[in-house]
Amino acid sequence: MGALLAQRGLGLVYGGGPMWGLMGIVADAAMAAGGEVIGIIPEALMRLEVGHRNVTELRVVGSMHERKAMMAELADAFIALPGGIGTMEEIFEVWTWGQLGLHAKPAGFLDVAGFYGHLNAFLDHMTAEGFLKPRHRDMVAVAGDPATLLDGFAAYEAPQVVKIIAKETA
Repeated sequence: MGALLAQRGLGLVYGGGPMWGLMGIVADAAMAAGGEVIGIIPEALMRLEVGHRNVTELRVVGSMHERKAMMAELADAFIALPGGIGTMEEIFEVWTWGQLGLHAKPAGFLDVAGFYGHLNAFLDHMTAEGFLKPRHRDMVAVAGDPATLLDGFAAYEAPQVVKIIAKETA
């Protein structure tokens, strides 16, 4: 994934974690292929010396909330690699922000070795049961290889957002 991002001229924005984690490996691959990598890490984690110090730029922020906000601001798209609860929280949050019209950026899951197969089936089940609108389901891509996922992102068109709550005027 990292090398492909660099080959396509795409930078990587990630949580700034250590070199031995999955995202650290992606960051290293991107840099080895000549890509730009920006890591964003909260002060508390930096004090534990878990920041990847070899990235192109490492930004230290005050909190996890600031980290996610800065990552969302700097990123043009969002990819979830296989991961745990933090990965789920982050990708579902940016997906929700897109649904609300707070951004028009694509989001997706890299389904390595079928890791997200059950989640993908559950999202389809939510749609079939009426808890997830098809247009919102279509906002998140699931692909088994990086090139297919990035190609889908290049063709992404955000759905029209219906404004339910009008802004108050002063």
